[in-house]
Amino acid sequence: MKKLIITTLFTLPIMSLSSLSSLSFAQEQPFAIAIHGGAGTIDKSKMTPEKRVAYEKTLSLALDAGYQLLSEGKSSQQAIIAAIQIMEESPLFNAGKGAVYTYEGTHELDASIMDGRTLNAGAVSGVKTVKSPIALAQRVMDESVHVMLSGKGAETFAQEQGLALVENSYFNTDSRYQSLLKAKEKLKKSLEATKNYQAAHQSLPNEYKMGTVGAVALDKAGNIAAGTSTGGMTAKRYGRVGDAPIIGAGTYANNESCAVSATGHGEYFIRYHVAADICARMQYQQKSLNEAADTVINKVLVKAGGTGGVIAIDAKGNIAMPFNTSGMYRGSKTSSGKTFVGIFQDEK
Repeated sequence: MKKLIITTLFTLPIMSLSSLSSLSFAQEQPFAIAIHGGAGTIDKSKMTPEKRVAYEKTLSLALDAGYQLLSEGKSSQQAIIAAIQIMEESPLFNAGKGAVYTYEGTHELDASIMDGRTLNAGAVSGVKTVKSPIALAQRVMDESVHVMLSGKGAETFAQEQGLALVENSYFNTDSRYQSLLKAKEKLKKSLEATKNYQAAHQSLPNEYKMGTVGAVALDKAGNIAAGTSTGGMTAKRYGRVGDAPIIGAGTYANNESCAVSATGHGEYFIRYHVAADICARMQYQQKSLNEAADTVINKVLVKAGGTGGVIAIDAKGNIAMPFNTSGMYRGSKTSSGKTFVGIFQDEK
């Protein structure tokens, strides 16, 4: 009997190392990351080769930073924070270093993050001295009993947590300051004509109302997460808060459906609960990620007059990046080997 067993074992087909490797790869949990650097009226005719290279380089650095962590088995949260912080540190994007100016000539920053496994979330709004708002949002999620902190209170919490603090002038850039001056001049002329602040502000071109960075990711453990960071709207007043720090509007993540980070005219994203709506359509209507995201961005929002876009990912690693503006700085990288970086509508 023993001889028979030994003979049988040695007569079993032997798989090659390459076959074993292929089987292992096929069974491995997929992982992926997608990022955005804001949607809006991006004029292709004014996009010089040098400017395009600069945007693509920073987007690629952010993608690679997040993807590297995912490949090492780190969490989706760690990956999106790494990606977002690179964009926060770049003057090219309206977040962190490149944040737009308020009407009073300062910077007020917002951010949020959500864990799709636990549905835990953290957000901050109106912070002026925190170098990395997305890092603070994560601390609010992990180290506090709250979901959102704002203004001075959020900054006090950041100090207690040992996060890097800076002078508000750290966020100054000449290009954003010039945009503020132009926006204020347009507002002044419109206000003189309409005698109505709301009408005057609505008359501002969309380029002054948009700009955000964000990331979504799926890790090897099968968990998804989303994060968003922004400087808000150029010439905003009265402590205005947009959609970026509002869970369900600008950021949402649920392993049962998807993770979403939004960018656009925040007031519409708040009213239409954009990020959570996309995920709800998947979870309750069994829509695909592409169908859910496209319906909300290119039908619901367009009908309402809202402009912008989203990046979204599901637990299978599918990615959607619809937008209804002329451009959206965006990119994605998956464990299947596909990498994409683009700006305009005709780039897939």
